[in-house]
Amino acid sequence: MSQRQHIFKAFANAFKGIAQFFLHERNGKIQLLVAVAVIVCGYYFTISATEWIIVLLCIGAVISAEMMNSALEKLCDLVHKEYHPTIKIIKDLAAAAVLWLAIISVIIGIIIFLPKLIALI
Repeated sequence: MSQRQHIFKAFANAFKGIAQFFLHERNGKIQLLVAVAVIVCGYYFTISATEWIIVLLCIGAVISAEMMNSALEKLCDLVHKEYHPTIKIIKDLAAAAVLWLAIISVIIGIIIFLPKLIALI
């Protein structure tokens, strides 16, 4: 197999992972819905290019973190099917990373969108 075929296969596998996440993971569906809602709000409020960059970085970071969390949870379940205190800590820390990033992203969203919402009132 040539190097080019390896690269195409790698991209195909990555796209399969994206589809798996959004089609089969509950949190993937939730994150996608939130992302679409934020993008619609961005268009509605005509946010600036800089604000778009910040919003898209937040969306990308939260979804990427959620993907990593889902992958880590599946790996932990594969390694140790029964309850294990260390596996619980690993899963809790991964979930906490997503939560922390989501909280910061919501604060950033408030900073960007609240003044525009207030201006409408």
